[in-house]
Amino acid sequence: NYLSFFSGFGPFRQYLVNSSWEAVKELSKRGLGENIDLRIMQLPVVYQKAKEQVCKIWTTLQPLLTVHVGLASSATALIILEQCGKNKGYHERDACGFHPEGACCVLDGPEKIESTINMKSLQRNISVEGIDIILSRDAGRYICDYTYYTSLYYGNGKAAFIHVPPLSESVTAEFLGKALQTIILAMLEQCVEQRE
Repeated sequence: NYLSFFSGFGPFRQYLVNSSWEAVKELSKRGLGENIDLRIMQLPVVYQKAKEQVCKIWTTLQPLLTVHVGLASSATALIILEQCGKNKGYHERDACGFHPEGACCVLDGPEKIESTINMKSLQRNISVEGIDIILSRDAGRYICDYTYYTSLYYGNGKAAFIHVPPLSESVTAEFLGKALQTIILAMLEQCVEQRE
């Protein structure tokens, strides 16, 4: 059995309910088939705490794939597949009012790290009715990007980041959970192929 790990984020700013965590909980209910042992965790919108949790996932569990899901407040009906994480430029303060030392994730880390998942081929091969899926190479230099870079760094690129829109009448938690299920099954297929 393959272990996969999923994280969403807690409340921040005006979002008392973070759609990323609602989507991850919904995904967990649906599951990913018998071969995938699916674990989920809510990360706080706090740089240091998110980093500690992500390090722990990789050092203790060593999953086949870790997928982080975040809320893109600017997106209305878009799911955004993030291809890479960036190391520097973290000047924005987190929910506790801090930003990382040197405004970077890993002091001597590479400028950016690419996911081993090919998001472009993924985007070409899947469609989710009722929502567009787009690609991005900039996860926004906030907790999402920070978490992604940290995960790519400790997981040797075996991480993915998906930005989801806020919840609305048309974009419900159920809808997002189902969309995530489709996308992640395709990601896991890539992982298994790469392993072989």
